[in-house]
Amino acid sequence: MGRGFTIGLAAFAATGSFLFGYDSGVMTDVIESKNFLAFFDTVQTSPIIGAINSTFSGGAALGSLQGGLTMDRFGRKFTIQMGAAICLVGAVLQAAAQNLAMILVGRILAGWAVGILSMSVPVYQAECAHPKSRGFIIGLSQQMIGIGFIVSTWVGFGSLHAPETSEFQWRFPLAFQTVPALLLVVGMFFMPESPRYLVEKENYDEGTRILRKLHYDGTNEDWIQSEYNEIRTTIEAEKAATASGWLIMFKVPQWRTRLLHGVAVQAFAQMTAVNVIGYYQTILYNSLGITGSRNILVAGIYNCVGPVTNLFFIIFLLDRVGRRLPMLFGSIAITIILICEAALTSVNEDGSRTGYSIAGVFFIFCITVAFSLSFGSCAWVYMAEVMPMQIRGRGNAVATCVGNWVVSTIWNQVSPIAFGKIHWRFYLVFILWNACITIPTVYFVFKETKQKSLEEIDLLFGGRALGTLPTDVDKKVDADDKAEETGVSFANVEHTNSKV
Repeated sequence: MGRGFTIGLAAFAATGSFLFGYDSGVMTDVIESKNFLAFFDTVQTSPIIGAINSTFSGGAALGSLQGGLTMDRFGRKFTIQMGAAICLVGAVLQAAAQNLAMILVGRILAGWAVGILSMSVPVYQAECAHPKSRGFIIGLSQQMIGIGFIVSTWVGFGSLHAPETSEFQWRFPLAFQTVPALLLVVGMFFMPESPRYLVEKENYDEGTRILRKLHYDGTNEDWIQSEYNEIRTTIEAEKAATASGWLIMFKVPQWRTRLLHGVAVQAFAQMTAVNVIGYYQTILYNSLGITGSRNILVAGIYNCVGPVTNLFFIIFLLDRVGRRLPMLFGSIAITIILICEAALTSVNEDGSRTGYSIAGVFFIFCITVAFSLSFGSCAWVYMAEVMPMQIRGRGNAVATCVGNWVVSTIWNQVSPIAFGKIHWRFYLVFILWNACITIPTVYFVFKETKQKSLEEIDLLFGGRALGTLPTDVDKKVDADDKAEETGVSFANVEHTNSKV
């Protein structure tokens, strides 16, 4: 089936990323509902609103860690299905909420689900992708996150046309989460397991069959066999050279370095302030004098700009220019844009100067464009690429938990209070971080991974499987197959004297 099947598989799995975007974006419109605010006796800048968003992110942090356990034990498919099932329960609780406790528990469960999905979907896509199109394949995750934001905005916009006395304003947007969640639970039964996971579990025939189904184009049988040999040899070498468990990621220098790369790229994406703006943009527009239905309309347009830009990026640029250069561009551009936004807002705090307000909205839009041309897709692609097979599930779990969700939880709780108390000065936090930490780290530390196999990327960090993988991979795997009858494995022999 080849490339078309791989793209379809990756796009469907990215329904999990759609849930990520929808669940993250839906509260932007819900907190604009006067009925919702009255029902829970709160205001937009209250700690209650911060708690509703931060419990979502806190649940996601825990969910991403739990996903690391599930992926290694039960596989990539099952983990994605489990995340969707938990989301289904959380959506029902939110939509039926009669008090603050129900909405908070529902948000925690939705966050738990999104945490599982946010780390498992990119891993599943990465392990199924061809090296030459892996950026595009994993980039579909960010694309579907953006589409989730779009759908949440317009569902919310339409719902807000209901009378202020109607709970439909906020219950329907929250209930809509059940549709993609149910679709993903059922649909993943028809998707194949990751070929690398199958090989790791010694299901070699099925792993070969799925690899061929994903990448065979009628002319590349030799490449399929070579890729299989490389995957199998590397996995067997890793098994022979290391121990199981979570602590191994921190004890082995090479793996610790790669884990830090994954954590860093996720944290840097959060420190662009794009999610702070995404969650609380209606508050920002209110401060710029854009209120009422115009506020939600502008938010809806904003949420469309990012996905359109990201689609252009993953189709035409990501697998050509790589990961490092776009991230460097994005961090520099966003720093400059945030400086402009802070300067404009500082002289227009009451939103009375129309020209300055329009310029302020323009720069907010520029942030999502710059993010979509850089960290939007690159953060997920780079994180999934730099982890070796033996810690890929757990490593991505830790990177997503700490770099994405812990940082997100902090800002979700703090941001509405900060915007209410210190206004434009809050931007200075992100400006200084990007200028002093993100830009130097991307330039001096990050490595380029474009169009390399996941096994070849090991070489960028000092060698495969903590040792040296022979260049004659095919011959060694054949020898290993013959040696199995006598109980002697090439991986075990080869790595007896490897330097760990």
